[in-house]
Amino acid sequence: MSPFSKIISIWQEDSLLRRILKNSSYLFSSSTIGMGLAMIQSILAARLLGVAEFGLLGMVMAFASSIYRLLSFRIGELVVKYGGEYLANDRKDRASAILKAGAFTETATSITAYLLLYLLAPLASEYIIKDPAATLFIRYYALGLLANFVTGSSAALLQLSNHFRSQALIGLGQNIITLSIIAYAYFSDGDIWLVLTAYLAGKVFFGLSLGFWGLHRANELLGRGWMRARFNLLPPRREFWSFAFASNFSGTVNLITRDSEVLWLGFLLPGEMGKISAGYYKIALALINLILMPINPFIATTFPEIARTVGEGAWQKLKTLLKRLTAISALWTVSVGVFLLIAGEWLITLFYGAEYAPATPAALILLIGFGTANILYWNRPLLLSLGMPTYPLKVMVLTGIAKIGLSFLLVPQYGYLAQATLMSAYFVVSVGLIVRKGLREINLRAELESKQT
Repeated sequence: MSPFSKIISIWQEDSLLRRILKNSSYLFSSSTIGMGLAMIQSILAARLLGVAEFGLLGMVMAFASSIYRLLSFRIGELVVKYGGEYLANDRKDRASAILKAGAFTETATSITAYLLLYLLAPLASEYIIKDPAATLFIRYYALGLLANFVTGSSAALLQLSNHFRSQALIGLGQNIITLSIIAYAYFSDGDIWLVLTAYLAGKVFFGLSLGFWGLHRANELLGRGWMRARFNLLPPRREFWSFAFASNFSGTVNLITRDSEVLWLGFLLPGEMGKISAGYYKIALALINLILMPINPFIATTFPEIARTVGEGAWQKLKTLLKRLTAISALWTVSVGVFLLIAGEWLITLFYGAEYAPATPAALILLIGFGTANILYWNRPLLLSLGMPTYPLKVMVLTGIAKIGLSFLLVPQYGYLAQATLMSAYFVVSVGLIVRKGLREINLRAELESKQT
C-alpha cells in the first residue's frame, strides 16, 4: 500500500482522529490568521518602541498575566476533566455543578488578582522591571483581568460541546482589534500607552465575548436551570479540590519556571540591560511561535478526546491516536524548525530591524526545547486524563528548581542566551519524563484489563 493510500485508509477508519482534526481546523484557521496579525502587531510595536521600551512592555504584560495565573485554578482543565466524564454518562446535573463551581471560582480569582496587582505594582516596578513608570502601566493593563472573569470555564464548555468555531472567531476578533489600534499608534507616532491600550482592548473583547457565548452555549447543552445545580453534586470534596489545587500548583510551577522568562531577565540583570535582554528574548519567542501556531489548537481539541477514550478504557485506540498525533506534530515542527534554522536571522532583521538581530541565537536555542514540547504536546493532558495530575507536577518542580538555581548562577554572567539554554533543557527533560510515565501507565492498565477478562 502506497503512503498516500495508507493516509486515506487511516482517515476513513479513525473517526476519533477525524473529529480532532476537524475541530482543530477551526482553531487552526483562526490561529493561522491570528498569528499573522500578532506578528504584525509585534513588528509594529517593536519598531515603534525600540528594544528597551519593547522589553519594558513585555515585562509589564508578563507581570500582570503572572499574578492572575498564580491565583488561577486552571479551571478549564477541571471542567473538561469532570464535565467530560459526566456528559459522557449523561449526568448533566453533575456537569452543571462543575461549570457553576468553575465560574464562581474564576470570578473570585479575577477580582482578587486585580486587587493584588494594584498593590504589588510598585514593588514589581522597583525590584523586577526597575522602572518607576511601570507602576501605572501595570495597574492600567491589569484592568483586562476583570473582563476575563469566566474565560476558562467558557472555553472548556465550548470544547466539550464541540463549538470550536465560535472560540476561533472570538480569538480572531481580539487580534483584529489589537492590530488596528497598534497600527494607528505606529503611523501616528504613538507611545507605549497607546500600545498597552491596544492589548488591553483586545483582552477585554476576548473575555467578555467568550464569557457571553460560553454561558449561552451552557443553556443549550445543560439547560437553562444549570446555574441552580447544587454543589453537593460535585465529585468527592477531597478528590475535586485535590485536582484543582494540583492543577493550580502545576500552573504556578509553569509560571515560575517557563512562562516568566522576561521577568527573570529583568530581575537578574541590571536596569537597562534587563530591558534590552527582555526585548531580545521577546522577539525570539515571537519567532518560535511560528512552530507553536498550528499545534496549540490540537491541545484544546485533543484533551477532551483523550479524556473520553480513557473513560472508555480503549487503551489500544488511545495508543494509536497518540502515535498519529505525534507524527502530525513532528512533521510540522521539524519542517518549520529547519526553515528557522536557515532563515531565522534574515526574518528578524527584515521585519523587526537590524537592532533586533541579537535575538537570533536565543531563538535557535529555544527551538530545541519548544520543538520537543511541541511534538509531544499531549504529555500532560494524557496524565490528567489518567487521573495522575501530581506526577507532571513533581517532574516540573524538580526540573524547575534546577533551572532556577542555574539561572542565578549563569544568567548574570551570560545573559539571555543562558536563559534560553536553560529553558530548552527544562523542556527536553521534563517532557521526556512525563511522556515515559504516561506510556507506561497505559501499558500497565491495558495489561491489567486483559488479565481480568
